[in-house]
Amino acid sequence: MLKKLIDGLFRGGSDNAEEMPATEHRGYLITPDPQDAGGQYRVSGWIRKPVAQGETLEHRFERSDTVGSRESCVELILRKAERYIDDVGDDMFKR
Repeated sequence: MLKKLIDGLFRGGSDNAEEMPATEHRGYLITPDPQDAGGQYRVSGWIRKPVAQGETLEHRFERSDTVGSRESCVELILRKAERYIDDVGDDMFKR
């Protein structure tokens, strides 16, 4: 149990052994990272934007939404990330 917890911390708490493929939306790359939430999956992932000279900006997002199936969660992650990109754009990278 402790090993699973530690492994989850180093992988961002995800049950993904490896990162899922990214989906492009308006020049941004959305990488779903559904989090195991006790039999359901929490909406979370990465939004990245490649910029000059190989640099990439990235924004981690997590929502309180949970979904019963991993596939449905990935679909919801993509929809929410696309909407967030459309609403906020590059401002998401400002700190």
